[in-house]
Amino acid sequence: MNVQYRHNSPIREKRNRKIYNGAMKSLMILTTLICLALTFFIILYVLYQGLPQVNFSLISTSPSYIKETIGILPNLLNTLYIIVGTLALVLPLGIGAAIYLTEYAKSPRLVSAIEFAAETLSGIPSIIYGLVGMLFFCNFLSLGTSLMAGALTLLIMNLPTIMRTTQESLKTVPQGYREGAFGLGARKWTTIRTVVLPCCIDGIVTGCILTIGRIVGESAALLFTAGFAHNLNGFIEGLSSSGATLTVALYVYAKEQGKFDVAFAIAAILIIFTIIINLAASTVGKVFKKRRSI
Repeated sequence: MNVQYRHNSPIREKRNRKIYNGAMKSLMILTTLICLALTFFIILYVLYQGLPQVNFSLISTSPSYIKETIGILPNLLNTLYIIVGTLALVLPLGIGAAIYLTEYAKSPRLVSAIEFAAETLSGIPSIIYGLVGMLFFCNFLSLGTSLMAGALTLLIMNLPTIMRTTQESLKTVPQGYREGAFGLGARKWTTIRTVVLPCCIDGIVTGCILTIGRIVGESAALLFTAGFAHNLNGFIEGLSSSGATLTVALYVYAKEQGKFDVAFAIAAILIIFTIIINLAASTVGKVFKKRRSI
């Protein structure tokens, strides 16, 4: 009896393991399908409700209280201004910090402390960033309610994302690449600029996509720092003046004025805008990858 039990136990364990693996695989497939279904439902529902409300007049004019017309051109431009302003500040700082932590920093304690601080900053609610940005940038630095104050607030919010994604990408570059460049006589910075950074361009592009997505979708922090204005300004003048982005305008039209048709139209434009930006960033990443492989 004992011999038969010992003979059948490996077969039984194998069968139980197969059942367990199959159940886990089915569970993962189910959760993936649920996530996809929810995502596509939200996207399709917003597009279904919003696209019929989108027209050329809406996206090409400014709002007029005299004529009682609605236009989101200032909000669209303000969104572009704050994206460009934030990326121009956060990319050099985030990539530079990642390079220092990965390539130059000698103290593991210092690196661990900075990484812990970055992860802590990533978990802070955006409304707190908006409150700090209003007190520090708008009041203490006397920038007032402006897109520049909003861009500086978003800089603090998105700096950990750029730094951590770039840092993890730098760690994936094989050490042999660096040693080969040093063997050919290249200096430290030359090796980083010509060998290491081109190899981790995918991680940098991923960080840019995540940052742009958070900038486009942010409203709580900008309510305190960028303001509600719907004025049409140029880039330099726009950064120094108050302006509502698309998400802030969506909040104003939906919450304050009860115009849900306009809110759904802005939501549909935001989804299309985000998709276009992600595709453009992915295309740029592929172009750099092809140039690296040539």
